[in-house]
Amino acid sequence: MRRYELMLLLRPDLEDDKLQAAVEKVTRAIVNAGGSLSKVSPWGKRRLAYDIKRHREASYFLIHFDIEPGQVREIERGMLISEEILRHLVTVLEDRGPADELAPAAAPRTVDEDGFDEGEGAAPAAAPSSVAVAEADETSAVLPEEEPRDEAATIITDEDDDQADAAPADEERAEA
Repeated sequence: MRRYELMLLLRPDLEDDKLQAAVEKVTRAIVNAGGSLSKVSPWGKRRLAYDIKRHREASYFLIHFDIEPGQVREIERGMLISEEILRHLVTVLEDRGPADELAPAAAPRTVDEDGFDEGEGAAPAAAPSSVAVAEADETSAVLPEEEPRDEAATIITDEDDDQADAAPADEERAEA
């Protein structure tokens, strides 16, 4: 079973008894599909960001439930044909566990004298001369140092490489 959250936007012109009947219809469909309800909370009428079927407001309901993933599509199909429901959104709620079980925030990285990142399972970093290693406090980060540029350095692309391979052959033909 997986935990889901369902947001329902119902027509604002429904009376309270028809509103409750529409929500009851959805919750009954969840229970009949083998799910269990955790929480049903009405949010009241709220203004929409844009018109939906010529309505500027909607009655919001938030429903939390547990159900098998294969049954969600069948429940959504029933909501799509309901005239009372303007929109719905079903999202999966992930159980992230207690805060102490979460992965720690990224620690500042350091580079040893061989140019390797000392982080666990990390790939080799740039040469030590091109990286400034920050102090090991929470607010610092590893920043690249400004290197002097070599004006004579050029960038070689694959096309230049192919031309460089062909150039000696042209010189040999010219000498022959």
